[in-house]
Amino acid sequence: QCKDRHQGVIALIKVSRLPNESDLKRDISQYEAPLILVLDNIEDPRNVGACLRSADAAGVDLVIFPKHKAAGLTATARKTAAGAAETLRIYQVTNIVSALEILKNNGIWVAGTDCDADSKSIYQSDLTGALALVMGNEGKGIRPLVKKHCDFLVHIPMSGTVQSLNISVATGITLFEALRQRTQS
Repeated sequence: QCKDRHQGVIALIKVSRLPNESDLKRDISQYEAPLILVLDNIEDPRNVGACLRSADAAGVDLVIFPKHKAAGLTATARKTAAGAAETLRIYQVTNIVSALEILKNNGIWVAGTDCDADSKSIYQSDLTGALALVMGNEGKGIRPLVKKHCDFLVHIPMSGTVQSLNISVATGITLFEALRQRTQS
């Protein structure tokens, strides 16, 4: 579907089936100390696209997001991702908790982002090694069951009066802190 907003470049791509839990279980062992982004029920496709764009820029190895109750990899998400949706390894799963268990069974730590009292600043947390970062829904954050399956919780310290950041901004900040730690260690 081509529109008048192509900015001088048009490409026709075949959208193939996204890998699922079975593929994740088979593929995960090929990664050594992967950085994984898990998007838990992000509703706005522009936020999905912006998160993918940041993930690509930060060197994320793979992205996991749910098949249901989320924006999905729509045309709007792909456009906002500016090519990252075509270069990242993206898994679309029916159950985020099952996917987290696959990761944990393969030695990958799961860090959930949350601003509750039990969370630690991203700047005081070890974000090196095999790690999956779980980013929550725009309004509700990480679902309680997903949070329960995280090994630890992190937050972005803030000094202003607002309680939270846009999910794509928070994703970028968190991923680039992980990248900074990984390149300095």
